[in-house]
Amino acid sequence: MDYFTVEIAGRAVASFRSKNHEEATHFFEAEDFRDDLTILESEGKPLWDRKATLSLRKATAEEASEVEHAYEFDDDPERTIDDEFVVFLVPVEDLTDEGEDTED
Repeated sequence: MDYFTVEIAGRAVASFRSKNHEEATHFFEAEDFRDDLTILESEGKPLWDRKATLSLRKATAEEASEVEHAYEFDDDPERTIDDEFVVFLVPVEDLTDEGEDTED
């Protein structure tokens, strides 16, 4: 597995693992994922306004460690290593969850 990080306007916001760069790019370019970025807020602002530059890069060792740490403590017994598992590197709030905080 390789680890990748999504940046919005140069700010690292999320990391995930993927089998290879091609699969990571497929996930990164998926409309569902991009829609999620417009629904989530950080510090009272949407993560992505659909105008700022989105980029995908290899994760740093620290970012990869964040993904591993979160995966170890995930309480979903049906999740497997092949499932999509995104770890937000910034505090996020899902506006569709009536304001419940969804920080990682």
